Amino acid sequence: MDRSQTHSLDPHTLAKLKGLSLRARHIVEGYVAGLHKSPYHGFSIEFAEHREYAPGDDLRYVDWKVFGRTDKIYLKQYEDETNLICYLALDVSESMQYKSAGAALSKSEYAQCVAAALAWLVLQQQDAVGLATFDSQIRTLLRASGSPSHLEQLLHVMESAEPGMKTAAGPIFHELAQRLTKRGVVVVLSDFFDDVNALVAGLKHFRHRRHDVVLLHVLDPAEIDFPLSGPTQFKGLEGLPAVNADPTAIRRAYLQEFNAYRQSLERACRMQQIEYVLMRTDQPVDVALSSFLATRRQRVD
Repeated sequence: MDRSQTHSLDPHTLAKLKGLSLRARHIVEGYVAGLHKSPYHGFSIEFAEHREYAPGDDLRYVDWKVFGRTDKIYLKQYEDETNLICYLALDVSESMQYKSAGAALSKSEYAQCVAAALAWLVLQQQDAVGLATFDSQIRTLLRASGSPSHLEQLLHVMESAEPGMKTAAGPIFHELAQRLTKRGVVVVLSDFFDDVNALVAGLKHFRHRRHDVVLLHVLDPAEIDFPLSGPTQFKGLEGLPAVNADPTAIRRAYLQEFNAYRQSLERACRMQQIEYVLMRTDQPVDVALSSFLATRRQRVD
């Protein structure tokens, strides 16, 4: 994608647009403008099995790795794209409301933009999308639908979601895994500020039900880089009290703990064959979306 095209889609510009529908449309248009092929590939395509080559088959789908091992030509077959269901799980806990002084969008606003754009794309490729919002419990669960009119309901639920309190993602994932009965792609958008062991246990349940699971880890740049200085009062979120501290004195310890936590989560995802994607709220949303979908496509090409 031409970087000159993305300046109008950065978080500061998106923050000036009124309404999630308008923001989502701009993100999708920016994403599509950067593609040379059809925009509706890379998300829903899922590898299913091999079959032997027959004359006239498209050579693009030859599995050359298998050919190198067996000296036989096999094609990758993919599940019918129209059968895809995408389940969006959106964290609406209080910590998602965080927005540092230099940020244009809160984590919640950024996650909503990404979720809305994904929903738009999935419906455009005539697949189905559903939505769950959660904090310490499931707040809303919209059934998956492929109807174009479903987008309006999805956006309304996202925009009207009230900030919750603490996150309890592990138990939530167990409950969702039981309720999402048809196999699909589960995309979780959260800051994942929760116990990693509980999170992973819940994610394993999704994998046990044979869902394809994606974690979109939405973080504010200040949480990642900790650029603060001078005496600061840190406001408690999710029921925690405010704390006065000197950021310079605690920066090293904070970064060690934060990076260890994030690496632990990423490592656990890798072990469970769960896709982990870090999304900074200062990154243009269409760029983040393009990178995510391009990576997914590489997994099956």
